Amino acid sequence: MAFMEWKDTLSVKIPEFDEAHKKLFNLINDLHSAMKQGKGKDIVAPILAELKNYTHQHFSQEEAFLEKHNYVELVPHQEAHKKFMEKVAGLEKDLEGGKFTVVIDLLDFLKDWLTEHIQVIDLKYSILLAGKNL
Repeated sequence: MAFMEWKDTLSVKIPEFDEAHKKLFNLINDLHSAMKQGKGKDIVAPILAELKNYTHQHFSQEEAFLEKHNYVELVPHQEAHKKFMEKVAGLEKDLEGGKFTVVIDLLDFLKDWLTEHIQVIDLKYSILLAGKNL
């Protein structure tokens, strides 16, 4: 069983973003698998870097989309993304400093944050933009 399982209840009804969220789940699962197999920093660090880069790319695309559609809660949405990236950067720094146990903290944070973000924050734009011909 995967560390994170995609469920249709997580869909934001925008296929491009659902696919991005699924990819984030896969990257988190890759990170979990590497950690569970006892793979060292040389494996975990590149997965974390890819996760960080892909997340940044997804957040930029999502924010541009929301701005284009005059989403009224864009600023708080951007702030949530910014806080996430700061947290991941801090955990990445800890990992680079040799604190390998940070991966467990990171995985718990990623799982909780991403699920909560999709189900609460992203769902808001999904509801507000539903029915618009996007």
